[in-house]
Amino acid sequence: MSLNDPLSDALSHIKNVEHIGKRECIIKPASKLIGNVLRVMQEEGYVREFEFIDDGKSGMFRVKLCGRINNCNAIKPRFPVKAREYERWEKQYLPARDFGILIVTTSKGVMSHRTAIKEGVGGRLLAFVY
Repeated sequence: MSLNDPLSDALSHIKNVEHIGKRECIIKPASKLIGNVLRVMQEEGYVREFEFIDDGKSGMFRVKLCGRINNCNAIKPRFPVKAREYERWEKQYLPARDFGILIVTTSKGVMSHRTAIKEGVGGRLLAFVY
């Protein structure tokens, strides 16, 4: 683990555990950002459930997986994206139209790119999942 980018570490850990075929993984250290990204992944059906476990330090998340993730990763650098530019980034990071999600942080919180398009807000790209 690099600890330079906890979000990137968390997503690559989820991808690796999913690839092995396990149904559960522990992500540490925990952060609000990772929690928000997991919430979006849960809303979109990529993780079943997750819970925060307080270990007296930075805490950790126990994540129950569905087996639906082919690939997920953090997007570095965190590119700014305008409300009408999502399609360009979809083409770059997702394998097909309407397949997978981009996770963006906006002024209205962390959300999938589809929700951001409905809300009409831009933001910064955090990650992709498909």
